[in-house]
Amino acid sequence: MQSRSIQRYLQSRIGITYGLAVLFLVTAVLAAISIGTISIPPMDIVTIIGSKWFGIHLPETVDPMFTNIVYTIRLPRVLLALLVGSSLAVAGASFQGLLRNPLADPYTLGVSSGASVGAVITLFFHWSIPFIGKFTLPFFSIICSIITVFLVLWFAQKVERTMKVETIILTGIIFSSFLGSFISLMIALTGEELRQIIGWLLGSVSMRGWDYITIIFPFFLIGTGVLILNSKELNGMSFGEEQARHIGISVYKRKLIILIAGSILTGSAVAVSGTIGFVGLVIPHFLRRIVGHDHKHLLPLSIITGGGFLVLADLLSRTIIAPTELPIGVITALIGAPMFAYILLKKRGISS
Repeated sequence: MQSRSIQRYLQSRIGITYGLAVLFLVTAVLAAISIGTISIPPMDIVTIIGSKWFGIHLPETVDPMFTNIVYTIRLPRVLLALLVGSSLAVAGASFQGLLRNPLADPYTLGVSSGASVGAVITLFFHWSIPFIGKFTLPFFSIICSIITVFLVLWFAQKVERTMKVETIILTGIIFSSFLGSFISLMIALTGEELRQIIGWLLGSVSMRGWDYITIIFPFFLIGTGVLILNSKELNGMSFGEEQARHIGISVYKRKLIILIAGSILTGSAVAVSGTIGFVGLVIPHFLRRIVGHDHKHLLPLSIITGGGFLVLADLLSRTIIAPTELPIGVITALIGAPMFAYILLKKRGISS
């Protein structure tokens, strides 16, 4: 009887968490579309989106200028931030579960830096693969992110055959620093042509229209779908590889699938927004404190909360010192770096 009451309590807590996460996301989206040089009432935003997507009649009281601002400028930017934040957060949650370490995320594992190298090379040489066209950029970003994550694992195994999680994290940070230096060297050697990419590398969703959403959205669906389908296996591997094998999980195969899915999400996010750090670190860590380690709930909540978090970070980036606009990566770093230090100190048992 007591176990049933505990189970009902946990289920109600998770249900409340889902409700609050959805409310947070909706509030963040409406605030980001509403606030700007010209303020737009939330009801007008809902009406404009409804008229465009569902054929709802647009009242004459709605200013036509609002329609243009919402649908052409602000909505695609907000949706892009939402997709990027969701991608990075769910990739971070899966990497942390797979490696059993709260410090693992696309940024610390070097996956983001690898994707950035692929994107910068593609942009510089103006590469375009026939038949896939605009998907060339995310394609090379994803390929480079996958190569990077396997290089990190290979190098970590060479350093320490047991491949301790701490070794993998440190190896990822080393690769991230090296690849970042490689990008800086490319910019220094090529002069003005790559200087325009510096702003992109700092992370931004500014001046990106619906085309960028069509680029990331297919990869977002594939990556999140694969990870959610493997949530049960992630739960099993959270207890260690030996334990996972005992319950019938094909560890090597599942590890490969999860790493590739996380790299797809990271590569496509970096391709459209540049390098945005710490989202995959902060959001899953925060959610684990609320809902625990069950990836059945952790992954969907990471998608919802990560999207809302980056939408708010983008809102701050363009309003905190308006009219000047900060790179969104600066805002996430200002929030994420102290959180990274806190997690590291707590993990070492030096709780402040």
